[in-house]
Amino acid sequence: MAEPQVAVAPVVTSKLSVKAPEFYPSGYNQNFNQNFAESSFEDRYDGYLTLAEYVQDFLNHLTEQPGCFETEIEQFAETLNGWVTADEALQELVELIYQQATSVPNFSYMGARLCNYLSHHLTISPQSGNFRQLLLQRCRTEYENRDEATKGDETTRKQFHAFVLFLAELYLNLEIKGTKGQVMRAEILQEGLRELLNALFSNPVDSNLICAVKLLKLTGSVLKDAWKEKGKNDMEEMIQRIENVVLDANCSRVHGTSLHTEATPENDPNYFMNEPTFYTSDGVPFTAADPDYQEKYQELLEREDLFPDYEENGTDLSGPGDPYFDDIDDEMDPEIEEAYEKFCLESEHKRKQ
Repeated sequence: MAEPQVAVAPVVTSKLSVKAPEFYPSGYNQNFNQNFAESSFEDRYDGYLTLAEYVQDFLNHLTEQPGCFETEIEQFAETLNGWVTADEALQELVELIYQQATSVPNFSYMGARLCNYLSHHLTISPQSGNFRQLLLQRCRTEYENRDEATKGDETTRKQFHAFVLFLAELYLNLEIKGTKGQVMRAEILQEGLRELLNALFSNPVDSNLICAVKLLKLTGSVLKDAWKEKGKNDMEEMIQRIENVVLDANCSRVHGTSLHTEATPENDPNYFMNEPTFYTSDGVPFTAADPDYQEKYQELLEREDLFPDYEENGTDLSGPGDPYFDDIDDEMDPEIEEAYEKFCLESEHKRKQ
C-alpha cells in the first residue's frame, strides 16, 4: 500500500533587503523629527540659533500634525525651561504662540491646549508675571480695542474675530487651580467674553454676527451654566439681543434675501450660519463655511466605519469624551424646522408692522 503524499508548500524567496533605506511616509518631516529626536538635554535644541526659530518650528509642526501634541509636548516644555530663563524670552514665547493661535486657521484650539500645558509646566516666574499672566495681559491689549475693532475694515474685523475665538478656546481649556486645589476656569475670561459679545452685537454687520454665533456655539452652554450659578440672566439678555437684531430692518439677516427666494452661498452671506459643526480626526471643529470643507467632510465619512461603538440612531455606546460626532446632524428635525420657519415669518411680520 502506497504511503500518502504530503504537500510541501513552495519556498517563497523574499525580495526585501536588510540594506534597504528607511521608509518615510508622505508628509513626514525628517529634518524636524531629527531635531526632536531623543538626545541629551544639553543638545536637544542644537541647530536652532534663536528661541523664536525653535518655537516657530515646533508650532508649525504642531499645526501640520496636531496628533503629536501628547507625545512631544513634555519634551518641548522641558527644552523651554532650559532656554527661557529671562523675562524677555518669556514675553517672546507668549507673543509667538499668540500670533500662531490668532493668524493660523484652526490653531486656536491647539494653541489654547498648548497655553494650558505651559502655564503649569514652565518654571520661570519673573516679577513681570508668569506665563499665564503675560498671556492674559497680551489678550487684554486686543480686548481693550474691541469697540474700534468691530467697526474697523474687513481685515481689522477678521483679525479681531480670530482673537475672540482664541479667547473662547482659552476659557474652555485654561485650567486654574483654586486655593483649595480645585480646578477652575478663568473667571476673568468669562466676563471678557460677555463684553466681547456686547461689542459684536453693538455693530451688527454680518461678519460680527457670524463671529458672535460661533462664540456662542463654542461656549454658550458653559457660559449659561456659569452665569446661572451666579444668579445672572446674561444668556437671556444675549438671546434677546439676537432677536432684536433679527427684527432690525437694517440687518441683512432678515431682508438681505427674500423669504421666497432660495438662499445660496452667492446671494446670502449668511448661508452657512446654521450649518452644523463637524470635527476632524484631531478634534478641530469645522463647518461648511471652511474653504477645505469638502476634503474634511469626506475624511469624516471615510472615518465613520472606524467607530463601531456608534449605532445608526446616533447612540454613543463608548461613553463620554469622544469629540468626533458631538454636533453632527444630517438634517433638521421636522418639528424644529417648522418652528424655525414660523419664527422667521413672525419676525418678518413684526418688522413690517
